[in-house]
Amino acid sequence: MSMLQEYRQLEETIRELSERLQSLSNDDKLKKELEFEEKLRALMDQHGKTPKQVVALLDPDNKGSAQGKNARSSAPAKRARKVKQYKNPHNGETIETKGGNHKTLKAWKEQYGSDTVESWMTILG
Repeated sequence: MSMLQEYRQLEETIRELSERLQSLSNDDKLKKELEFEEKLRALMDQHGKTPKQVVALLDPDNKGSAQGKNARSSAPAKRARKVKQYKNPHNGETIETKGGNHKTLKAWKEQYGSDTVESWMTILG
């Protein structure tokens, strides 16, 4: 992209964002929210409270927050294993497994070697 094209594109983006900002600044709902936030911050300053303290006061169990739900969970979510298919070219036998603890797969690895057996693998999903 030439510098002139980039310049024109940025001009257009700025114009669109300026129009969006202008329409938002005339929105009564936004004006009410800004006024509420201003009054709330003034009240918090008057009482020496932080936003976290106010949230803890209003929602002690932190039920309304997704962060609270994730913070209580001590173990991270497990990632699902992918199904792997191994096809033995010597006898045409096929096995599907999600892990390496498969009796036939172990036997093949002992007989043909781990690297060779892994080359037979295709991931199904």
